[in-house]
Amino acid sequence: MSESTKQTIALVDDDRNILTSVQMTLEAEGYQVRTYTDGEQALQGLTSRPVDLAVLDIKMPRMDGMELLQKLRVRSNLPVIFLSSKDEEVDQLMGLRLGADDYITKPFSQRLLLERIRALLRRNEVSRAEAAGESAATTLVRGSLSLDEQRHRCLWLGNEVPLTVTEFLLVKALALRPGMVKSRDQLIDAAYGDNIYVDDRTIDSHIKRVRKKFRQVDDAFNQIETLYGIGYRYKEG
Repeated sequence: MSESTKQTIALVDDDRNILTSVQMTLEAEGYQVRTYTDGEQALQGLTSRPVDLAVLDIKMPRMDGMELLQKLRVRSNLPVIFLSSKDEEVDQLMGLRLGADDYITKPFSQRLLLERIRALLRRNEVSRAEAAGESAATTLVRGSLSLDEQRHRCLWLGNEVPLTVTEFLLVKALALRPGMVKSRDQLIDAAYGDNIYVDDRTIDSHIKRVRKKFRQVDDAFNQIETLYGIGYRYKEG
């Protein structure tokens, strides 16, 4: 694989030992890697030279991972994985609400991180070009909703709703079968694949953020219904 076609991953962590070991692992798997030791440095680097995916530590000097994610989300739907300590459950959920696609708790295995990175990059590629080369239309339309899979573009009432990879896949899974209830497990499979375990609350956090994004363009948005103890569904009509 040539340098120009390698996928590039940004690692942002103030622990240089973690940066070095993870960088070596990812480069051995054929990825290009850029490392940053604080959020401020990373924001400048990622703004001037975008990457395919970023792994962000939550606790960092100058600018923590939360603030960095907020600033990145203003201009980008870059796939993001958070690193957090086991006692930072509140931070994990807040990170998901801010738009992270996934999180891993420290200490973590290099293999687990590699699997999560591969899965998220794969989901990103599929979401953007799932129907490439097929004659079928790649735009899913449900009333006021339009999902263009090749362009990874979501419109509601003609207004763009900026969704992350995970959010786009969740909306698609619900909108494909209006009126049909999707359990949290089914939504986890749709967004993460059946080989990745995530907590049910992860899906709840993503759905809350999706609703918030739609309501920023339409205060009356209520298409995604919660069926307590069961799951979610996209309203018919």
